[in-house]
Amino acid sequence: MTPYRFAIVGAGWRTDFFLRIAAALPERFQITGLVVRNPDKGRGLEERWGLATHRTPEALLQTSPPEFWVSSVSYAANFEVNIGLLRTDLPIFTETPPAASLDELLHLWAAVRERGGRMQVAEQFHRQPHHAARLAAVSQGRIGAPHKAYVSVSHGYHGTSLIRRFLDVGFAEARIVGMGWQDRVLDPGGRDGPPSAPQVKEAPQQIALLDFGAQQAVFDFVGVQYFSPIRTQRVCIRGDRGEIVDHTLFTQTEAGEPLALPFERKVAGANGNLEGFHLKGIQLGGEWIYRNPTAPARLSDEEIAMADLLAAMGEYVRGGPDAYPLAEAMQDHYLGLLIKEACETGEARVAVRQPWGLGSAGGS
Repeated sequence: MTPYRFAIVGAGWRTDFFLRIAAALPERFQITGLVVRNPDKGRGLEERWGLATHRTPEALLQTSPPEFWVSSVSYAANFEVNIGLLRTDLPIFTETPPAASLDELLHLWAAVRERGGRMQVAEQFHRQPHHAARLAAVSQGRIGAPHKAYVSVSHGYHGTSLIRRFLDVGFAEARIVGMGWQDRVLDPGGRDGPPSAPQVKEAPQQIALLDFGAQQAVFDFVGVQYFSPIRTQRVCIRGDRGEIVDHTLFTQTEAGEPLALPFERKVAGANGNLEGFHLKGIQLGGEWIYRNPTAPARLSDEEIAMADLLAAMGEYVRGGPDAYPLAEAMQDHYLGLLIKEACETGEARVAVRQPWGLGSAGGS
């Protein structure tokens, strides 16, 4: 397979994920260069990764044109960067959210359609191994028709993406009520590591109820969850024939006997195994439900999901199906914005059909 060739715009923390993925899977990915406005940051990346950096997209295109762009910039900058990259007429793989506000989402949607642009979004959470395994079990009908979901995993658009996929609600309208609190918890630190002497601090928490009509969901997130060992992820997906609670699927046989089937991670390299250290996949009740598409590369779950989605983007650019459509990501962020408003004001919000959801039925 010819490696997918892409260039990155950005030099932040998320950029390093794409760089690590390409380094771990050189047979699949090739980075043609990076666009970094700050010369000092550019030189630092050149020294660390041995890749050329340029100050503008136009300068990069003159020397090393890619098959597609990866926009990996800040939340606030992403809209302007995406609008600028549209003018190059190359496909764009943008970090999520693709724009910050509803007005920007609408503007970007109109601009992409007007120009006939090809834009996909790096919404990776549903491809993380544990969520991918849960989604596979739901799609196989193992819990019947899903109608309730409790998701305490990730913030805003990531959390709503999981809810929409677990329940398969598509672009359905929703009524949202929410509240915001301050949780009290030991400070886990963040991207730079844990503090030397953790102290109890306040962390914002959002809890929202989303009513899609026949299906409902609870969104719950505390600001420290990505790094805290004492504010863990929790997931419950309920169907009419069973439910998934975290890492166990509860159902029953046709004879009415109860079954509790565990989702079990299978890892190479443990207990003297010499296959190398990597995730092999996940089994449900002893049967494979998910296999790691990046094995035997040594990647974290987050990197596995991103690499899987990045490969899907490469296939999309070469004529394959969508990786993660812009419309889906816009709906994710739209719901996330309404959750934020509902939690901040204490007033209900209603998600109505937006232009990217017109013509798409709920549950599609």
